[in-house]
Amino acid sequence: MKVVVGLVALLLSILAPRAAAMPSSTPGQKFGDFIVRQNSCHNASNRACWTPGWNINTDYEVRTPNTGVVRPYTLTLTEVDNWTGPDGVVKNKVMLVNGPTIVANWGDTIRVTVINNLLTNGTSIHWHGMHQKDTNLHDGANGVTECPIPPNGGRKVYQFRAQQYGTSWYHSHFSAQYGNGVVGTVQINGPASRNYDIDLGVFPLMDYYHRSADELVHFTMNNGPPFSDNVLFNGTAKHPMTGAGEYANVTLTPGKRHRLRLINTSTENHFQVSLVNHTMTVIAADMVPVQAQTVDSLFLALGQRYDVTIDAVSTPGNYWFNVTYGGQAFCGGSFNPHPAAVFHYAGGPGGLPTDPGTAPEDHQCLDLNNLTPVVKRNVPVSGFVKKPSNTLDVHLDLTGTPLFVWKVNGSAINVDWNKPILEYVMTGNTSYPVSDNIVQVDGVNQWTYWLVENDPDGAFSVPHPMHLHGHDFLVLGRSPDVPPGSQQRFVFDPSTDLARLRGTNPVRRDVAMLPAKGWLLLAFRTDNPGAWLFHCHIAWHVSGGLSVNFLERPTDLRRRISAADRSDFERVCREWRAYWPTNPYEKADSGLRHRFVEESEWMVEG
Repeated sequence: MKVVVGLVALLLSILAPRAAAMPSSTPGQKFGDFIVRQNSCHNASNRACWTPGWNINTDYEVRTPNTGVVRPYTLTLTEVDNWTGPDGVVKNKVMLVNGPTIVANWGDTIRVTVINNLLTNGTSIHWHGMHQKDTNLHDGANGVTECPIPPNGGRKVYQFRAQQYGTSWYHSHFSAQYGNGVVGTVQINGPASRNYDIDLGVFPLMDYYHRSADELVHFTMNNGPPFSDNVLFNGTAKHPMTGAGEYANVTLTPGKRHRLRLINTSTENHFQVSLVNHTMTVIAADMVPVQAQTVDSLFLALGQRYDVTIDAVSTPGNYWFNVTYGGQAFCGGSFNPHPAAVFHYAGGPGGLPTDPGTAPEDHQCLDLNNLTPVVKRNVPVSGFVKKPSNTLDVHLDLTGTPLFVWKVNGSAINVDWNKPILEYVMTGNTSYPVSDNIVQVDGVNQWTYWLVENDPDGAFSVPHPMHLHGHDFLVLGRSPDVPPGSQQRFVFDPSTDLARLRGTNPVRRDVAMLPAKGWLLLAFRTDNPGAWLFHCHIAWHVSGGLSVNFLERPTDLRRRISAADRSDFERVCREWRAYWPTNPYEKADSGLRHRFVEESEWMVEG
């Protein structure tokens, strides 16, 4: 199939991450209450310790090391024509980011200069999973925390503290741009809940399309989502028909325990992952350390991360690391029938694996709900009362044009790139547009509860990976586990569902699956003033409106914005507003995922 596109994009220089250069410090030098890594107690026999006084039991939301170390990075966005992808298919145009994996230590300051050398696209970079405590203006959500960085050389410096540690990723929040390539990985080193010998680093997985994300957003406005053409493992893939490309290869050292940092950076697909003849032990979920739990396979929702350990105790050789799909295609699918990478034992024979393994259990598009965080959080749930003020009703509107419009409490989000929410906050203007879908939260350091209901009375319903900026949330409960294809309807009923809730140290993370035609009860503490998006991470759904903005403690937020941040906010907005009248393309979706192209540029020719 020949695809004619105007602005296509994709990723890849970053999805094969390289080790980042780490600025050094003088051995034994002290910064505040933290001794730099040369004095660490963190080693293969004691991963729970980090440095004296800091360990796996330290509550990072209360105490974070002060290293005094700044990790500088520069990310430059560019466009390339006639680019040969990892599986041999030539794309007319891609967008690439030159950046490596962002690597830092717990407590470091991360400073990233983003240079936008795209031709017509603005951009903003969101640091997925990073709480941005007191740095809301660096969250990277255009139309919310900033104006887009204009193209042709526009730039912005993002700076924030690594309050947490673990595995995450960064991506553009300018429409569907990240599906076109503006995406990369993040590794914050810190303690771990299980000992291991070797850290293999980040291992991103991504659905891969031979058409642009721009075109796919157009298509999915009136059609169901297409299968991905392939799946990238750490930026590489084999074409299922031509054999072009390469399998990603991971080397295991016999007899050693390895840490692997799995990240789903997809635009639509959720993955079931398994390693033939091996188990995996989960030690962290979305940057939340958990008590070690061993599994045969994992469901990895879009946006989620799992740190796992793998023991290399099988016969030395080669083993398939498989991606499969479950849930009757309600959580994605691929035209590659057997997406896989190769895990190779050092010293073992070469070649491809010969044992395909057995299909893992069908996870039915549901993530793990029995993980136990190391640092405990307990909240009361027995008295939860469903009210309009704490209920978010997700609804697919099929009554207009385009056909698929996603609404929360009756409204599809549509941010204004030229006037972000934080401009209203900084000027004290409370006349927020209805289309910003603002949910204001004013309580100070209080637990707030949010019942998300997934279109129980709609024509049909699909699962959604719901992601919250600025916080982890507690997953207090969800509707009964059934296959999404059953379309069985569940509405929260306190007479039966209060018993389903868990308030004693429940699962805590920043992305959780909302079941089809079901419900999800979440809680977060109002300890981080800011404008924080809460949205489905499927690109086509948030593009179609599936998001709200939690505006948390706006008065406190306004007082905490530094003069320097305010000045830079105003500078970027001036530059963007000067550019916007010359932009050749109309904004026609939510602004959080897609930039439209002219119809003649994205038409598919058979």
